[in-house]
Amino acid sequence: MAFLLIYSCGIEKYIPEGEQLYTGAELELLSEGEIHDSKEVKAELLNLIEPNPNTTFLGMKPALFFHYKAQREKPGFLYKFLNKSFGEEPVYFSEVNTDRVEELILNRLDNNGFFYSKSSSKVVNNDKFASVNYTASMPQPYVLENYHLESDSLPIYKEIEKMLPETSLAKGDRFDLDLLKAERARLNNGLKQKGFYNSQEDLLIFEADTNQYKNRKFDLFLRLKKDVPARASIPYTIDSITVYPNYTIEGDTLPLTEENVTQIDSIDFVQNELYFKPKLLESYLLFNEGDLYNADVSKQTSNRLSALGSYKYVNIQYTELDTTATDGNGGSLAASIYLAPLTKRSIRAEIQAVSKSNGFTGPGILLSHTNRNVFNGGETFSVSANFSYESQLSSGSNSSLSSIAGGISADLVIPRSIPFSPSRFQYAVPKTKISLGYDFLQRSQLFTLSSVNASFGYTWQENQYVYHTLDPISINYSRLSNVTDEFQAILDDNEYLSQSFEQRFIAGLLYSFTYDEVSKLSKEAPIYFSTNFDIAGNMLNLISGGSETIFGSTYAQYAKADADLRLYLRWKKERTLVSRIYAGWGVPYGNSSTLPFVKQFYSGGPYSVRAFNIRSLGPGNFNAETENATTDYFDQSGNLKLEANVEYRFPLFSYLKGAFFVDAGNVWLTGDYSELEEDQLNSSFSETLFTDGKFEKDWLTEVAAGVGFGLRLDVQNFVIRLDLASPLRIPYEAKNERWNVPFFGNADNNMTLNFAIGYPF
Repeated sequence: MAFLLIYSCGIEKYIPEGEQLYTGAELELLSEGEIHDSKEVKAELLNLIEPNPNTTFLGMKPALFFHYKAQREKPGFLYKFLNKSFGEEPVYFSEVNTDRVEELILNRLDNNGFFYSKSSSKVVNNDKFASVNYTASMPQPYVLENYHLESDSLPIYKEIEKMLPETSLAKGDRFDLDLLKAERARLNNGLKQKGFYNSQEDLLIFEADTNQYKNRKFDLFLRLKKDVPARASIPYTIDSITVYPNYTIEGDTLPLTEENVTQIDSIDFVQNELYFKPKLLESYLLFNEGDLYNADVSKQTSNRLSALGSYKYVNIQYTELDTTATDGNGGSLAASIYLAPLTKRSIRAEIQAVSKSNGFTGPGILLSHTNRNVFNGGETFSVSANFSYESQLSSGSNSSLSSIAGGISADLVIPRSIPFSPSRFQYAVPKTKISLGYDFLQRSQLFTLSSVNASFGYTWQENQYVYHTLDPISINYSRLSNVTDEFQAILDDNEYLSQSFEQRFIAGLLYSFTYDEVSKLSKEAPIYFSTNFDIAGNMLNLISGGSETIFGSTYAQYAKADADLRLYLRWKKERTLVSRIYAGWGVPYGNSSTLPFVKQFYSGGPYSVRAFNIRSLGPGNFNAETENATTDYFDQSGNLKLEANVEYRFPLFSYLKGAFFVDAGNVWLTGDYSELEEDQLNSSFSETLFTDGKFEKDWLTEVAAGVGFGLRLDVQNFVIRLDLASPLRIPYEAKNERWNVPFFGNADNNMTLNFAIGYPF
């Protein structure tokens, strides 16, 4: 933008009289000898220098420029928008406190073992601008020689002594206050796992002794604080466990009577009427009567109970029974577990507006019914039904098409892995899911596609970030009916498409792995990675004795895998740069020459390359628009997909967010299609589908690319998204005509508006 090139000559005039714009600071380290980690020390000290100057881009300060321009009497819409999105308040030298910064530097050097350091500063004035040069003079740091525990007869000292060998502190380490804090936290956490219910970090004291050495070494001593309360230095055991499976927050707990108490393995379950089977609920508890108190086990137990999906409130409380224990032998705790149930039944209805980038638009409705704890074991049974009508509004040969879609599904989620007990899984209990569903899609003037699907599988969380899904049984049966003469002509002429629809039976195994750090908001650069494996047909091939059909229907044999890698870079003010790479490949084998239509990859649309309509790209540089319009099928697909995306997200105002993005990708055909090519030569359909669509060494020249910008209404993670995109490179054009000027070029459909729910990735 031109104003960014000329702003520097005029920004000075906006600086008020008597003020200087603060342009930043430099830091010089002076040391008596070599400091092996001087770069890390300097980086830590630089973070202390405040305030931060205005951001700079290519030697300019555009954010500050936008702010100044927006302060004019009539700034105009553009500068208001740019200031709201990117503007920054000016940082003046009057806000700089050099004495304060020097004090912070000295304090941090002391914390890092550089005792008796010195710091100074010098202001550099340049008319309307000012900066500061800081200097830190450091002696050689103090390093650790010995690490000792001042022992005592109390049980807590014995436990601390057992944990000392696992310390990260080593001889020769520089004195570092942060490392000492981390060591104290480690020891306290270990004590909390060994029964010390009242242990606290501030009860542990470190003392450094330098008197024995003349060469900047020190001995480190660990002891308990003087006058430590007796109950803080003794271990506690679980004396009793009482569980309230049907607790109401408003009411009092039930008294323990023979009528309402069920005892399982010395655990009392108190409920007036059966809400949750005690035997099943007991398997989710990770501690028992007589166990030492363990804070980690308690938290893990709470997480397991919350994950059942039956409770809105889980609270584990401990009551000291022996509060006067002073003999050092230990105390006792009574554990009470309060579980407040969610509403047992719920009905949800949604009116939906469906709008797709292939031009299909129309209303839809979704109805769902959920029954929680249906068998008194935390099971969730849900039934949902959906219906939608869509009509193609775009111009062209397919403008009169419409579609009716609907389906019904039933899911039973059991919060345990059948047939394994929950107690075998320490972090999180796998859930067993049984699903049965029916779907149909009716496209006017073409066909009706009906399908029945069933699955049995497991989902479980391995740790904070890792998730698994395994469906050892996944069955799908589809049936093509009400085929019009027009679509039959398409099938007769396109053997590839015909083969894709003939594979009615899909039965196999599905597995997915997910590593997700995105939900942890404290991470500045979280990553997301997922991969899926889909293998079908092997069991049916064995059952059928090698026949290509079973129960009179053709079944599919294939192996399919994909991988999705995303990197998030987060800044202040909700700004995020998201990069994504996706790759997927499916290989038909055995009695299949193509992937089933529903398993094929496609490119284009609101969750893909947004500058192109959904399913309009590929395979390769194949161009369906050049073919016979009467026999063309507008959905294009392949068995190999490669995509890459970069998106910059930023806030505008309130719940409205903005984004700029670049998308690239396509689909291709791989493998041997010689038999289909021979059939294709005898048809009126394209003879170039397999030649133009094959993945070859020049595949990079066939990658589609597009750029665009978008608006997102984000209300508590419910996102309505509008993305306007334009092609940058069009793979199906002639090689010397593939590049396009976005939004201003001469390409057909030079702009595509995508309406969608949720972020694209």
